[in-house]
Amino acid sequence: MGGPPQKITLAQGIIRAYDGVKRNLTEMAEKMPEADYGYKPHADSRAFGQLFAHAANSMYGSCAALKAVANPNQGKNLEETLKTKAEFVKAINDAYAFCDEAVKAITDANVAEMVKQGQNEVARGSIVAGLTSHNNEMYGTGAAYMRAKGLVPPSTERAQAPRKPGQ
Repeated sequence: MGGPPQKITLAQGIIRAYDGVKRNLTEMAEKMPEADYGYKPHADSRAFGQLFAHAANSMYGSCAALKAVANPNQGKNLEETLKTKAEFVKAINDAYAFCDEAVKAITDANVAEMVKQGQNEVARGSIVAGLTSHNNEMYGTGAAYMRAKGLVPPSTERAQAPRKPGQ
C-alpha cells in the first residue's frame, strides 16, 4: 500500500502542503454551484465566493514578497469587486499561477533565506507555510458552507472514493 518509505525534506513538505490546499481550493471553487456563491451562514460571514477572493488577495501579497516584485493586486479588493462564480474561480486560479513558480523554487538551501515582506524580513518557507495555513482555513470554512448546502467537499470525496487494488 503506497510504495516504499520516503525521506521528505522541509522544502518538499512545504511544497506538498501548498499543492494539497491548491488542489482542494480550486476543486472546491469549481464544485459549488453558481447559485450558492453568495451563500453566507450568518450576516457577519463572508459569502462563499468571498473566501476565494480573500485567499487570492492574501496570496498576491505573500507571493509578491517571495518574488521580490510589486504586488500586482495592490489596491484591489477582490472580495468587493468580484460577483460571479467565473470571476471567483479565475481569481483563485490566477493567484495560484502567480505563486506557483516562487513556491516551486523553494529548496532546502533557500527555505530559511530571509526576504522582505512589508517592514519585516521573513524566511521564505515561513511565508509559504503561512499562505498554506491561511488557505487551509479558507478551505475548512468553505467545507462547512458546502456541507450546509448538502455537498461533499472535494477532499472528503476523494477520501471516500473506492480505491483500486494496489493503491
